[in-house]
Amino acid sequence: MNDKRDLVILGGGLVGMTLALAAAKQGITSHVIDKALPEQLTAEGIDGRASAISTASWNLFTNIGLAPRLEPLGCPISSIAVTDAMRPGRIDFQPGAEDGTLGRMFANRDIRLALFEAARAEPAIAWASGVEPVSRERGEHGVAVTLSDGRVAEGALLIGAEGRQSPTRAEAGLSSAKWDYRHRAFVSGITHEQPHGGVAWEIFYSAGPLALLPLQDLPDGRHRSAVVWTVDEKDAKGIAALSDAQFLGEIAARMDGIFGQLELSAPRISYPLNFHHAPRIVDHRLALVGDAAHGMHPIAGQGFNLGLRDVGCLVEVLGEGMRLGLEPGDAQLLARYERWRSLDSVSVMATTDALVRLFGIPGRLPSFARRLGMGAVQRSGWLKRFFMDEARGMSGDLPHLLRA
Repeated sequence: MNDKRDLVILGGGLVGMTLALAAAKQGITSHVIDKALPEQLTAEGIDGRASAISTASWNLFTNIGLAPRLEPLGCPISSIAVTDAMRPGRIDFQPGAEDGTLGRMFANRDIRLALFEAARAEPAIAWASGVEPVSRERGEHGVAVTLSDGRVAEGALLIGAEGRQSPTRAEAGLSSAKWDYRHRAFVSGITHEQPHGGVAWEIFYSAGPLALLPLQDLPDGRHRSAVVWTVDEKDAKGIAALSDAQFLGEIAARMDGIFGQLELSAPRISYPLNFHHAPRIVDHRLALVGDAAHGMHPIAGQGFNLGLRDVGCLVEVLGEGMRLGLEPGDAQLLARYERWRSLDSVSVMATTDALVRLFGIPGRLPSFARRLGMGAVQRSGWLKRFFMDEARGMSGDLPHLLRA
């Protein structure tokens, strides 16, 4: 690694690698460092998770050349149904003809495969996998990261993209507000008798929501959806011990028969749910992106999309600054990135947190009040438009890469 590049990106996951590719399209070079090998991250059955890609995020993928690889693999989200325990009073979000879809669903594995294929073909990206940072240095004239195999990656700006437990954030002393929801998400996939019709379901229960997310049918024609079931942490151990048939039965009991007969189609994985938000996401020659900067409850499926907005804003700020003769680690550019991201990330995370707490209140009276409010939204054109624009990621001051 003798060549000094513009960026040293620690973390080659979904957000980190998207950043490297988006930067490359602007002529910005990078080292990407990841402790995992790509074949480990893309092996069959390793990760059954799926991500909802908003309209704005799809614009980003299109603008950096990923759309041709991904489009055949995604399932359009034609509408979103939001319901309180399948009782009367649900909201149906359906876009107008001019809006297209509300987003697209992709298996995380498919996104990784597309990112990695594009990265291998991009000379602006130097990719080191299967190694870890031993030390990080941020000096007056650049940054240097010593790797576990003895190599040194040098650049002008260090990027922390390692996820919620970012050691780069911790080492820089960038504190974050955080709390534990005492919830655990169980993620899997199902095949089902009835077609999903492109509908994404968010079924709220006081113990936690059940999300049913449409995926492409399997080659043999079976209909398929991703499942994210959130449960109280005190119940998680018992649920983890259920057999596949029992687990499927618990899910079916919460779905009110909308998909008919069900079968599991992916391994079950689970992880605890928490909130963290770093008020400061930059430091001397350092910027944070994605979950390293902010992690939220998956209730609205916005975590990855928020990270992609980080990518779009940072690349635009760096690209404009470099065209003016500034180098990527310039403090003015980093301050602009932090200001741009602060309002959007706080508003999205606050809204998500409020939804978790609002729908977590048990009892008939709170449920009745929620359904009255949902009915009002269902009848209000401008409110539905507001929430749909938020879901599509098309509100606020968007960077160019996230525009059509």
